[in-house]
Amino acid sequence: MIEIVLDTETTGLSVEKGHRIIEIGCIELKNQIPTKRFFHSIVNPKRPVSEDAYKVHGYSDSFLSTKKEFSEIANDFLEFIKGKKLIIHNAEFDLAFLNLELKLIKKEPILKESVIDTLELARLKFPGSPASLDALCKRFKIDNSKRTKHDAITDCELLSKVYINLIGEKEPTLKLNSDIQLDKTEELSKNKTYYKKIVYPSKDELNLHNNFLKNSLKKNNF
Repeated sequence: MIEIVLDTETTGLSVEKGHRIIEIGCIELKNQIPTKRFFHSIVNPKRPVSEDAYKVHGYSDSFLSTKKEFSEIANDFLEFIKGKKLIIHNAEFDLAFLNLELKLIKKEPILKESVIDTLELARLKFPGSPASLDALCKRFKIDNSKRTKHDAITDCELLSKVYINLIGEKEPTLKLNSDIQLDKTEELSKNKTYYKKIVYPSKDELNLHNNFLKNSLKKNNF
């Protein structure tokens, strides 16, 4: 099963106010294990970054002005995610921005049906609890200390670990190769047979049990 963990950064919070994407990050998972394939692009939004957004990700207008526009990276991005399930935290936000960009270049939108929203999963699994990416990292004891500024690839790396925990799988500890081979200890554990330990009652316990049964029968006139 191939899935894509996806995150974006933007010039602001509102599509309606004309804000645009400035960064897209994607990490590929195969059976919930990173394959080392990724897509990453910083994008020229052709508009200023809001002050609040700059504080979050640190991408300046002058830095972004030297990057490619979304139309120039769109085909590579679409090819990378084609036919794969997308894993996004707060998918409504990212899809709104992605689909605006796709609409502007006359491309088909990304459908909600192709997305697993980890924010929705977290709210279902832990109702009433904080469900931000940082809060989930804390819950699952995932080290997010390098997340001093938001960037799409770092957030994808963290989200991939959060996602594995949310769906009840342990974080992979395998050595990753391009063909995703199991290490020796995993192979050995797969081939090992496990037995339940049988505990037999002692002689005294059997005598107590038999006496209890006899007394019960007499008491009930059996």
